[in-house]
Amino acid sequence: MYIALIIIMLTFSILTDGLFMSSRNISNLIDATGYIAVLAVGMTLVIVIRHIDLSVGFAAGFLGAIAAILLTQMGIPFYLTIPIILGLGIVVGLFNGFLVAQIGIPSFVASLAGMLIFRGALLRVTEKSGTIIIKDEQFNAIGNGFVPAIAYVNGLNLFSLILGLLFIAFYIYSEISKRRNKLKYHFEVISGPMFTIKVVFISAIIAYITWILAGYNGFSWTVIIMLLVVAVYHFLTTKTVLGRHIYAVGSNPEAANLSGISVKKITYIVFGSMGVLSALSGILFTARLQSATTTAGTLFELDAIAAAYVGGVSAAGGVGKVTGSIIGAIVMASLSSGMNLLGVGISYQYMIRGAVLAIAVVFDVMTRKKRA
Repeated sequence: MYIALIIIMLTFSILTDGLFMSSRNISNLIDATGYIAVLAVGMTLVIVIRHIDLSVGFAAGFLGAIAAILLTQMGIPFYLTIPIILGLGIVVGLFNGFLVAQIGIPSFVASLAGMLIFRGALLRVTEKSGTIIIKDEQFNAIGNGFVPAIAYVNGLNLFSLILGLLFIAFYIYSEISKRRNKLKYHFEVISGPMFTIKVVFISAIIAYITWILAGYNGFSWTVIIMLLVVAVYHFLTTKTVLGRHIYAVGSNPEAANLSGISVKKITYIVFGSMGVLSALSGILFTARLQSATTTAGTLFELDAIAAAYVGGVSAAGGVGKVTGSIIGAIVMASLSSGMNLLGVGISYQYMIRGAVLAIAVVFDVMTRKKRA
């Protein structure tokens, strides 16, 4: 996916005479990806445990509308509104988890019902005004603001440069540590030269994007939130017992249950997590638009599912990384942005994005057959 992302970016950069890789376009592209990337992280875990959640799109739209109502009609400050919405997100996620884990309703049906419910709820709360305009500058800054610069070096945002360097250092340390642990327990790893190429290649991507963003307005609050979500969930899924239990349930629910893992508990946790991220996605989208609309959340769930699959999540469950889903979201957003700059018709855009998704799933199936 990293290689595919580079090829896509280089291709569109050549076809648009460098416009695609301009600081403004890359900054807008990543900011526009934020709310889908957050959903993709949660969707990754849902798919890993062999379920699906179709309600996340309109749940995000509905919770974003509730945030707008709390801010504009009830006068609740943004620092109270945000935790309230995140708390409601937990309730929404646990409700879906209850239907799936406790009642035994298939996740497709349960989340489809949720999608219809939240679609109707969104229309209900916005039917009088249609669009709810938000004038709270602090809330709107979450979707449109940038981290203040501490200084500039040759026109580059110093804070963004430092943050990018820290991220590269963390990535290199994480990869080396992971490789050492695998070698310690005699697991199979890629060769030393290939490992070096991989680390240098990905570090170069991060450095280049950091340089581009530093030349514009630096890192936005949306990017910071997205990176924090990825960091937390990457740690959760790779360094904790809960993470191992999630992948164990996804790999083989029956075996996991027999080994003492509560499949119901894991299902509740994963769907509750999905609810929180739906609420966060709704906040990011509403803040970016500076308003709540009747169509908010439309197709969000499909974009999140596509990003997860393109990012390497297996349809069979038990396989997938949150970092891969973020890259998948950026790949899909890059395709849309590049085709928009080239003036490609919306009909062709949908077909091309669908083809990319199909290729990603075919690759997953073929890889699993080869391993078997």
